[in-house]
Amino acid sequence: MTINTEPTSSKPKEHVSWSDSYSLGVKIVDDQHKGLLNFVNDLFNHATGKEEDERTYFKSVINEVLQYVKMHFTTEEKLMTMNRFPGYAEHKKAHDEFKLVVIKSVKDFDSGEQLVLEKFANFLKDWILTHIAKVDKQYAEYFKKSPTFKMTEN
Repeated sequence: MTINTEPTSSKPKEHVSWSDSYSLGVKIVDDQHKGLLNFVNDLFNHATGKEEDERTYFKSVINEVLQYVKMHFTTEEKLMTMNRFPGYAEHKKAHDEFKLVVIKSVKDFDSGEQLVLEKFANFLKDWILTHIAKVDKQYAEYFKKSPTFKMTEN
């Protein structure tokens, strides 16, 4: 599965839709957030209640998703450090705690525990939307007020 940051009409159903209220005004981050929501929608669309099908799907996408999340968190954290965001340590801690929860879920899955794809999709949806609305908005507001905000180190 390739995580797509562009909306497509080929998705069977959109369970969570991007809203302008989620926008931080930082295009690369907003695009990555859209990609995460596309993945959540894909999870919901594969939540059939048939454990074997769900396990096969999860196994086929989880490593790519973990890499995407890692890349996204790196993007945010780099922007925060470059722009001297004072809430960086707390924000990074939230990212690290999320990664630990997801890694534990993957390890449980790998050890044979039952996977309930819909439950995992709901967890991701709730965490992502709450994180954008409450935590990411903090650095977005800081960036908007910063006369020296920069997207790159140059």
